[in-house]
Amino acid sequence: MIPGFEKLVEQRIQKAQKEGVFDNLEGRGRPLTFKDEHVPEELRLAHKILKNAGFLPPEIELKKKITQVEHLLEATEFGSPQRAAIQKKLNYLLTKLNTARGSTASFSLMTEHYRETIIKRLS
Repeated sequence: MIPGFEKLVEQRIQKAQKEGVFDNLEGRGRPLTFKDEHVPEELRLAHKILKNAGFLPPEIELKKKITQVEHLLEATEFGSPQRAAIQKKLNYLLTKLNTARGSTASFSLMTEHYRETIIKRLS
């Protein structure tokens, strides 16, 4: 993480704590539960915070789109022209995901864009 970004986040957390923003949160004192099993455990809290702020990492957003298209494909009648178009879209998204995973250069560009967007949003 970027040192300036970490400092900004820490300052905002401390300010919110002093103002009592966290005093009456739902679920206070209970362990957090996570629904995103495809997110590594050490990243789940950060992903939850970003998700609540309206941000998703590019790979997670892509997985979400893939799941939506898979559900749409399941609901479409076999042999229909729409099903073929949906299958093509699913193949495209799966290829895009595999490319992002296989190419650290393209994935690092996506994560860099994601990081910049977060910093702009928090500033």
